[in-house]
Amino acid sequence: MATQIDLKMLPNLPGYQLPQYKDRHPKARHFATINGVRMQVSEGLTHDKPKFVKTTKPADQWRTGSLPDSTTRAVFKQTGTQDGFQPCELPAWDALDRHVLRFHGHFKESVVESNLENYRVRHVVILYYLEDDTSQILEPRQDNSGMPQGQLIRRHRFPCPSGGYLKPEDLQVGSELQIYGRCIQITDCDAFTRSYYEQSGMEQGPPEEAETDPWHQTREAMKEVTAVAPRTYEKIYREVMLGGGHINADMQQFLENDRKVLRFFSIMDDLQTPQFERRPFVILFFLADDKLEIREMYPLNCGRDNFPIFFRKAKMPIGEYTVDGPQAAPRKKSEFVDARDWQIGMEITLLTNYRFFIYDADEFTRQYFKEELGTQLAERVDVQLPERAVPRAKTPPYTGYGSWDDSMSSVTHLIPKAPHKDFKKLFRHEGKVLRFKARFASPKPEDTDRVFVIAYYMQDDCLSIYEPPQRNLGIVTGRFLEKGVHMNQMTGQLFKPEDLIPGNVIKVFNHEFEILDQDEYTSKLFADPDGQFKEFSAEGVVQKLREAMRQQYPLVRDIFRRFDKDHDGVITHGEFRAALEKFGFSNLQDELVMTLLRHFDTRQDGQVSYNEFCDAFLDEDFPTGMLKTKAPVDERYDPDYTERAQYRAVERAETVAVRKAVRHLGDIIAKREGMMTRLIKEFRHLTHEDYVPIRMIHQAIVQCGQAIDPEDLERAVLHLMPDVDLDHISYIELFRAVKTSFHDLNGSR
Repeated sequence: MATQIDLKMLPNLPGYQLPQYKDRHPKARHFATINGVRMQVSEGLTHDKPKFVKTTKPADQWRTGSLPDSTTRAVFKQTGTQDGFQPCELPAWDALDRHVLRFHGHFKESVVESNLENYRVRHVVILYYLEDDTSQILEPRQDNSGMPQGQLIRRHRFPCPSGGYLKPEDLQVGSELQIYGRCIQITDCDAFTRSYYEQSGMEQGPPEEAETDPWHQTREAMKEVTAVAPRTYEKIYREVMLGGGHINADMQQFLENDRKVLRFFSIMDDLQTPQFERRPFVILFFLADDKLEIREMYPLNCGRDNFPIFFRKAKMPIGEYTVDGPQAAPRKKSEFVDARDWQIGMEITLLTNYRFFIYDADEFTRQYFKEELGTQLAERVDVQLPERAVPRAKTPPYTGYGSWDDSMSSVTHLIPKAPHKDFKKLFRHEGKVLRFKARFASPKPEDTDRVFVIAYYMQDDCLSIYEPPQRNLGIVTGRFLEKGVHMNQMTGQLFKPEDLIPGNVIKVFNHEFEILDQDEYTSKLFADPDGQFKEFSAEGVVQKLREAMRQQYPLVRDIFRRFDKDHDGVITHGEFRAALEKFGFSNLQDELVMTLLRHFDTRQDGQVSYNEFCDAFLDEDFPTGMLKTKAPVDERYDPDYTERAQYRAVERAETVAVRKAVRHLGDIIAKREGMMTRLIKEFRHLTHEDYVPIRMIHQAIVQCGQAIDPEDLERAVLHLMPDVDLDHISYIELFRAVKTSFHDLNGSR
């Protein structure tokens, strides 16, 4: 029987290598999942066994949902958890990720090619990464050092002089690190590194003073030494002329405060003049460049030359004002006047010895102090002096030569001017004549029976006296006093309607008259001065109006265009009244005007079209009967038609306003190149949404430098987007609607 020999028991002799037989053939495992982290578990891939660290982590959460906890869950809760944390072992690259020890040190390097220094001290930073025990040495960069700096030794595991690799225990403050032929003296470490060593039971030594060399001392001395010649105004001017200097030194202040000006109102009591004078000034402080300007506000007839610039726009120094030369050192910003320190009621001294009292500020200045500086300016201080009573020469009496206005113009003006007529009074009181019956106040025996009619014309305040003829009077009657502006010698003033009330006595050209009575029209006019008591025939007005228009304009088209002021193709109530006033019918009552408008308006819609206007003025081309006349005017007043006409007038006015607003908005958005892009940028600054309220649209348009009335903007938006909510508008859809309808709304010709 043959015996079995186990070949594994044989020695491995040279030349006798036997095949190796394995009992198991498992697949090699190099990675595994430990504590929820996939990591390397086999040794030999990275020539070292993975490093584990004992630490704590949050306890695992058991999600039970709506089901009750089981007994296994109760056991699981008590397995070593403390305050929600449980101890465990984690790989170093997970637990110590981004944990770096930082040390500061230096080493000396000999310099043989320079006669200014023998050695140079080079400062370095040593970084030790706890996650994989690698290290790195960096050298901070210095300007004009002449050496390559930055990463001195790349990151890897440093060899230890005693064997193995460098460990945290080998790095101590005050010790030396031998690495690749260099000896680095460790002088200090950061706070995290000290706390790490304290927790590990190894405290670091106190920091040591870093060593310097002659080269570093020279560089520090160069930084401390100032220029021999200080900066002057001439030097700044030369630098700017050559393209350098501080060209944009205050550009940020200019961009933020451009066109923002603080305006203060002040007074200065001038005691240098023979007569005391309080001179008003306006002090302007420009926030864009901190410059000051003083303007004098000249009151009327002050006797001063009209040169309002008291101090031209410039920076004003505090205290004594001196003119600096080119070689003078520039002043600091704190040495100039700053209006942000002023208050209402403060007395300030400017330009050495001029004292100004600030009594008020404008609305922008008050808002700027409240919002930007957090201070509230006081209310306005009353600084107005009581007016001096200036004696005025007495007006000389009226001589009677020429008219009253001509004589008064020589009194009120050095060079007499032609008197101006009151056209409003002429139109309002045209044709209004007051008539009174009068007689002599103290007549002679032969003048006892004489009676006069005094006519007063309200449109120009003229007076005329007429004596009606009487049988067997023996005196030539007729015009007693020609129409003109006359003076009542009883009062010394021009005649007024109140002077002619029955019972009064007037005196003109040394003749005294006693007012006896007045006619019925005068009585009604005294009761209602603005009333219209003259009766007009509607048919007569139409015939006169038709004849006057035919004489002035040969074509009906031209007549209609003269009536239609806004060129919208219809004549409204206001346009019809303006046409009547132009042709001499200015005192017509509103009821009569509405009656005439209803006569022209055959459709009774409150406005007259071109066809209706032609039918009212022209005769038929082919009449069916002989001597056919126009239909008479229905003089009955219709209040319903008046309401329709007024509604049409308001509707046409609103239509014109909407058309104008849409055209204006189209000119802003569609006509200007790049305006839509600027508006979208403004909306992006204001909000992140695509829907904005109408006030934000108005704000964006104003920010882009365009002006539009908020009511016009609302009209345009509602016309382009009828169903839109004014607090929720899509500005993209609005821009699209403006672009689409820009060429559809042509202007009226």
